[in-house]
Amino acid sequence: MRRRIVRWIIIAIAVPIIANILRKSGEHVEKTRGPESKAAKGLKVAGSAVRYVK
Repeated sequence: MRRRIVRWIIIAIAVPIIANILRKSGEHVEKTRGPESKAAKGLKVAGSAVRYVK
């Protein structure tokens, strides 16, 4: 039971934080390299995909 609680806490807290970090880093890369940058697009997609894991 304790493992389930710890796993739930990790998913409930860590996943949104990781998604936010990826999204913000994608926005930063977009500002520096331009909106057509593959890195910026990839980071934004990864940030959106991480939210669906939740």
